[in-house]
Amino acid sequence: MNEIKHKKRIFSGVQPTGNLHIGNYLGAVKNFVKFQSAGNETLYCIVDLHAITVWQDPEELRNSIRELAATFIACGLDSNKSILFNQSQVSSHSELAWVFNCVTRVGWLNRMTQFKDKAGKNKENASVGLYVYPSLMAADILAYHATHVPVGEDQKQHLELTRDIATKFNNDYKVPNFFPCPEPIIEKTSPRIMSLRDGSKKMSKSETSDMSRINLTDVSDQIALKIRKAKTDQDPIPEDISGLASRPEASNLINIYSSFKECNVQEVLNDFSGKPFSFFKPKLTELIINEIKPISKKINDLLKNPDQIDNVMNNGAEKASEISSPIIDSTFKILGLKNN
Repeated sequence: MNEIKHKKRIFSGVQPTGNLHIGNYLGAVKNFVKFQSAGNETLYCIVDLHAITVWQDPEELRNSIRELAATFIACGLDSNKSILFNQSQVSSHSELAWVFNCVTRVGWLNRMTQFKDKAGKNKENASVGLYVYPSLMAADILAYHATHVPVGEDQKQHLELTRDIATKFNNDYKVPNFFPCPEPIIEKTSPRIMSLRDGSKKMSKSETSDMSRINLTDVSDQIALKIRKAKTDQDPIPEDISGLASRPEASNLINIYSSFKECNVQEVLNDFSGKPFSFFKPKLTELIINEIKPISKKINDLLKNPDQIDNVMNNGAEKASEISSPIIDSTFKILGLKNN
């Protein structure tokens, strides 16, 4: 078979567990909108099959899926420009995941740090789904012959495994570049957003305290309270970045401001150096509210009309299937599961 040339196609998936927060927004969803606006072919998927690698309450999961879909739309993802869909509604993901389970080596999965982190010391009781999660993630990407994937630092290992799976399949079946080796898109301009209660920990949907994060569904009073209560220190804002080196909570709030303002940290320090955080926090609150308030309102409005959300996602699933079905068909022919 001649080597296949692939056009640029961007894919990303987000789990529907817990509210999205400003860390997700600044580090991922806001960039999704930029990729869409740049005229790229973009597919954004709610990876609900990944969510059930640990037990989920069915009704809560159903609501979380809709809420995430509403959040995508409210943040500016346009179903006329991007394909928005639920993973479970496109059978290609599950079909290709089994193929990749048969390609992936056990040793590769044993090296995956995320399984070790999530399973903890009780890994014998973890689900098989959690263990083979990376094979499904590879299928999510390669079912569309996606060439580029936006990733954070914690997902780089998974994407590297996806590349290994693609390479092994192509080599085993002598089909050069049938599956592309997707490239990571790592946004270096947006720093990691940390917990408002502990600057050494990443802001997380799973953190017990809601005060540790600002959710995209938070109203203005909640945002103001969380920023007012956010942990800082007694020192004023420094003149340069080196002055933030041993001040994780102070650094985090400065990073949040710079991310929303879309400027670098030094510019923020130039504006606020010498000022106490009692002066800075109201400015940060105003900046966040101005951007998040319209999103929060739109999410709530969309959730009052679930049929509208479902229609968008159902149409997206049809479009996604139109892309992935021929790829799965070709995969099965390569494997000998279908006649040419």
